[in-house]
Amino acid sequence: MAEKRRVVIVGGHGKVALLAAPRLVREGFEVHSLIRNPEHITDIRAVGATPVEVDIETASAEELAKTFTGADAVVFSAGAGGGDPERTNAVDYEAAVRTMQAAKQAGVNRYVMVSYARALVDVDNLDPKDSFYPYAKAKHDADEYLRGTSLEYTILGPGALTLEPATKKLRLADSRGRISGHEPAGTEGRTARENVAEMIAYVLAHNAGIRQTVNFFDGDTPMSKIVS
Repeated sequence: MAEKRRVVIVGGHGKVALLAAPRLVREGFEVHSLIRNPEHITDIRAVGATPVEVDIETASAEELAKTFTGADAVVFSAGAGGGDPERTNAVDYEAAVRTMQAAKQAGVNRYVMVSYARALVDVDNLDPKDSFYPYAKAKHDADEYLRGTSLEYTILGPGALTLEPATKKLRLADSRGRISGHEPAGTEGRTARENVAEMIAYVLAHNAGIRQTVNFFDGDTPMSKIVS
């Protein structure tokens, strides 16, 4: 029997991560989910993953590399949750960069980043005083750092996240988060969290989207036509 491939999810108790874990398990992966709070252990086990207690805000790249050793892929789905600009930078940029460095040190080449559709452009369009700016800059800078590595990365850029059920059908957006050259209007710019989880599982199971940034919203096109 072939040995299962292992995926480490950073930010294992996040909403998208908790949806992605069972989908990865169904695809035949062994999932290890990094969590900071031991009270989340039961939730992680309930979705079929193995909980690993690590505080990514304080863990060094070397410490994270030990956690990644033996894995086949890393998924970064952590986030500070907004509010505190310093913590946003600490998690969404600094910790993200350390996980990339750790992946390289541990010999893990496959890396999936959960970003958002307008990460490339918001940092240039927003007023630095805007409350969303720290998050936009952190995600933009983390994505840019990842593009400069030798990792086999996929950057997933969903739109405004919703609690709608998965459809596994999407609409591709361009690098600026636009649809056919225009800004998405109304519900056009939404993406179900379950569809993000499906995309994580899909790109890893099919080794798709290597060194690509894939921005997407809910739509009518099968995932296999969105990313290859």
